[in-house]
Amino acid sequence: VQLQASGGGLVQAGGSLRLSCAASGRTFSSYAMGWFRQAPGKERKFVAAVSWGGDSTIYVDSVKGRFTISRDNAKNTVYLQMNNLKPEDTAVYYCAADYSYIMTGDIWEYDYWGQGTQVTVSS
Repeated sequence: VQLQASGGGLVQAGGSLRLSCAASGRTFSSYAMGWFRQAPGKERKFVAAVSWGGDSTIYVDSVKGRFTISRDNAKNTVYLQMNNLKPEDTAVYYCAADYSYIMTGDIWEYDYWGQGTQVTVSS
């Protein structure tokens, strides 16, 4: 599976962005999908994940109520809708695929990674 993330950019605090992650391959629906982020000088951390069928999601506490992860298996794409963005959301965002029906926030469980897209939130 090859992943291509897009949709990042510069936005003011309180604004919104929608990230997309397009996957190649015909087995996209067999993967749980996740989004992670990495701020400068910090380790990569879990943000959100969605089950292979799209019916279950999990989030890190700091984005609950502001971010929504979803997927369209017909388009081989996973999305991250980010609302009410804060300066602390500034990071490079990565999508990742886990060959599993079970969602996880464990970075080591993910098998494939996209190249990352920069999100910058100004105060």
